[in-house]
Amino acid sequence: MTRDLVHAVYKGDYLVELFFDDGKRGTVDFSKYLKRGGVFRKFKRLEYFRDFRVNKELGVLTWKDGLDIAPETLYAEATGADLPSWMEKQEDIKPNRRIRSDTRATAASSHR
Repeated sequence: MTRDLVHAVYKGDYLVELFFDDGKRGTVDFSKYLKRGGVFRKFKRLEYFRDFRVNKELGVLTWKDGLDIAPETLYAEATGADLPSWMEKQEDIKPNRRIRSDTRATAASSHR
C-alpha cells in the first residue's frame, strides 16, 4: 500500500522531515540526489530545493516546475521500510542514512 505524504518541514541544508498518513515520519537527507544529475541538477541551487510543496492530491513532495519524488521512495527513505518489489533500486545511490524516524506525527498540513 502506498502511503501519502501529508506534511514536510525544511530542516536546513538538504534535510526535510516528512510526515505520512499512517502517522510515521522521518528526516531524509536529499543531498544524495545531487549525484543523480538530470532533473535533479536543479537541487544544486539550494533556493530551488527549499521551495518545495506537498501535493495533497497526489501525496508527494513537489517543486514549482512539476518535479516530484514518488511517495514510495519518500516513505522508504524516511521510515526505513522496504521499497515495493515492483520498484527499481538505484544502484549508484546508497540507501538513505536514517536521521530520525518517529511514529508520532503531529502535523497534517502542507509545507506552505
